[in-house]
Amino acid sequence: MHSQTQTDGPFKVAALYHFVVLDDPAALRPGILAACQANGLKGTILLANEGINGTVAGKADGVDAVIAELAARPEFQGLEVKYSSADAMPFLRLKVRLKKEIVTLGVAGVDAANGKGDYVDPTHWNAMLADPDTVVIDTRNAYEVAIGTFEGAINPGTENFRDFPAWFDDFAKTLRKGTGTPPKIAMFCTGGIRCEKATAYVKTQGFDDVHHLKGGILKYLENVPEDESRWNGECFVFDQRVAVKHGLEEGDYDQCHACRMPLSPQEMTSDQYVPGISCPHCHDTRTEAQRERYRERQRQIENAAQRGRKHLGSP
Repeated sequence: MHSQTQTDGPFKVAALYHFVVLDDPAALRPGILAACQANGLKGTILLANEGINGTVAGKADGVDAVIAELAARPEFQGLEVKYSSADAMPFLRLKVRLKKEIVTLGVAGVDAANGKGDYVDPTHWNAMLADPDTVVIDTRNAYEVAIGTFEGAINPGTENFRDFPAWFDDFAKTLRKGTGTPPKIAMFCTGGIRCEKATAYVKTQGFDDVHHLKGGILKYLENVPEDESRWNGECFVFDQRVAVKHGLEEGDYDQCHACRMPLSPQEMTSDQYVPGISCPHCHDTRTEAQRERYRERQRQIENAAQRGRKHLGSP
């Protein structure tokens, strides 16, 4: 076990979640926090009445120890975990937080623990994509979809997951037209958690033939050979890797740390791209006062780096 976080890579990254009814999530927090601290992990774990969600990173044996401890708990049997690696520690600190939802949909009464759709194994996902009678929906945010998605998938164009119910309510009017027989619906997201909850919502709206990609895009990219893949582009991830490719290798995208948008190598050649301050997406929407705050933050980050330290406000 690690008494403190080690700084030399590589680091093992574990993205985990499990929908389950927890009567007292607060009672679980101290034990989970202590296990993560003892094993030198950083990242964030969320606990709510609907389950657990998080991403943590550390040395391989420390991550393995914490995951083994979580998976051994009766309430977390079936814990979904996806692993990847990072050359640098992708998180600044450790947080174990109590929340109302482990993924915020903002609709009461959605029971993803008991009311979700049917899982589709990544090895069977291509057949689902090829089925002309299946409606495939990307449940992620528009900026995530912009850098990569599956062939033929519908992009709701949402800014955040809370927008999905309103979008689907409107889209459902189209789905209910025609023969009167509700279509088969298949959904996907980064790691599986958003589409799992989205399927539970869709089922409350009267659609029963609902499916979702088990383990999400990350599990697909990990298990499906690139020459058989129906995935185009890269997959945005919510840590300092920004995006990953097939085999979960770190991608080519960076991120604007003013507006948080992912940036392609081409966008980073733009005159509007100034590291930490602006990019083509936000250059014309930020005030000079905002840019000055970004400049000051960037100066502090660069000064900390010169001293061999990491600034808490760094990306």
